Amino acid sequence: MNPLRDLFRRSPTHARVAPFFIFLGITFAQASLGPDAKYWCYALKTLVGIWIVWEMRSVVAEMRWAFSWEAVAVGVVMCLAWVALDPFYPMNHIMMKPLPGDEWVPFERFGEGSAMAWALIAIRTFGMTIIVPPLEEVFYRSYVYRMFIKNDWEKVPLGYVAIPSLIACSALFGLMHYQWLPGILFALSMHWLTIRKQRLGDAMTAHAITNFLLAVWVVWKGDWKFF
Repeated sequence: MNPLRDLFRRSPTHARVAPFFIFLGITFAQASLGPDAKYWCYALKTLVGIWIVWEMRSVVAEMRWAFSWEAVAVGVVMCLAWVALDPFYPMNHIMMKPLPGDEWVPFERFGEGSAMAWALIAIRTFGMTIIVPPLEEVFYRSYVYRMFIKNDWEKVPLGYVAIPSLIACSALFGLMHYQWLPGILFALSMHWLTIRKQRLGDAMTAHAITNFLLAVWVVWKGDWKFF
């Protein structure tokens, strides 16, 4: 018996909502575990995320990676937008106000160029590239977007266009990020891909490309706020 897989199979809603909140819950829990918890909790989140995605794979039919030139283009453009827009708008200090010590800078904590710092960076890059995209795309694009349209959300095709739902879901996604403006633009672009392709896989790929390129930018420029 696998309780998590059984839960996912019993409820299509749980299969799309529970993984996101399990992942998010570990993030919120780290605040009470000391200043170093942010490093170990991300490693824990990544391990838990691997397990969750593995359990979801046979239950969530739309969670399938897909490759297209549109996904590559959107992924690259959204990384550029995330970085280029940064100096020109106020951050989300209402919901995501950072506190002293919140910065995720492993080179400061474990030593410049240390093996531990590089290992944590590799884990974080893997997590945000391979684990976060399916979890967030399934939650926001597959569930929340369609749930805003009608309660019987499974009957809404992935390619269905509903402007109020698209705006509401994108605003929600943006407000869950400190960099809210590119977050909203990013969500709109993921919806565009999902609607255009009538599948989730292209948005997952674009999401992965954006996150990977942001990780490269962070390490290259030492611009740690994007982690």
